[in-house]
Amino acid sequence: MQKKHSTVQTLLDAIPYIKKFYGKTIVIKYGGSAQTSPDLKEKFAQDIALLCLVGIKPVIVHGGGARISELLGKLEIHSEFVDGHRVTCGESMRVVEMVLSGEINKNITSLLNHHGAKAIGISGKDSSIIEAQPKDDGKFGYTGVVTKVNAKMINNLIKEGFVPVIAPIADSAEPNHPGFNINADEAASKIAGAIGAQKVLFLTDIVGVLDKEKNLINSLDKDMVEAYKKDGTISGGMIPKVDSCLEAIYGGVNKAHIIDGRVEHSILLELFTSDGIGTQFVRKDNPNNGIDMEKLLNDEI
Repeated sequence: MQKKHSTVQTLLDAIPYIKKFYGKTIVIKYGGSAQTSPDLKEKFAQDIALLCLVGIKPVIVHGGGARISELLGKLEIHSEFVDGHRVTCGESMRVVEMVLSGEINKNITSLLNHHGAKAIGISGKDSSIIEAQPKDDGKFGYTGVVTKVNAKMINNLIKEGFVPVIAPIADSAEPNHPGFNINADEAASKIAGAIGAQKVLFLTDIVGVLDKEKNLINSLDKDMVEAYKKDGTISGGMIPKVDSCLEAIYGGVNKAHIIDGRVEHSILLELFTSDGIGTQFVRKDNPNNGIDMEKLLNDEI
């Protein structure tokens, strides 16, 4: 009986957050172990199905770097990273598109549909949902930076009840161009800003941003991020992630979060509990950073 009461209390505790996010769009960057572990994949699909059932509108932007690196290795195609970004040659680009738009995108879409979410898998090339240009004047080959997002197309899919599952492959302004490989964190950030998402969550294989003593930093703003970059606390592959978070919150998104995708139901824990998990990114001048629980319970927010 005690266990049943505990279950009911958990549901009651989640009500204010469900009310706050009802009807809102949440962009989720899906990557890391959450995307490769069979058990975590199932938990992820359950989370997305639940979000849909309680009136939240998820948009999924997925990565696939581990699988791309694995296949490039088997094909003996050289690949390297600079500051967390893959340098994409012509041969690599073919593999990137095959893995992201073909294999991974359709696997995620199928899994979500199996669990009751009305998912549709698309590439950033479809209807030119994502347009890009070469990163750093071509220094990274066919790795690009986003120049435009077709927000209308994505929002139309959401209005029709679909969960868009987007592969971060961008279109080019040039005809017959192979397209661009886009960092999935950047793609998620740009998409979240363009469609007016309430939040963007980045699922990773770390608990969040850590200080030099390996303690979790619960909250960061722009000034703190710059200071941590300067002293080396934030470095390497974490740089594009935190930059994407900052870009999102200064692009119209209320909050951005880096959370541990290795934790079962991490999405629900972040959205529907008071403590949350991971690191949140906020603007100092944003009046919506906090949650007034009393107002939420009284339907005033």
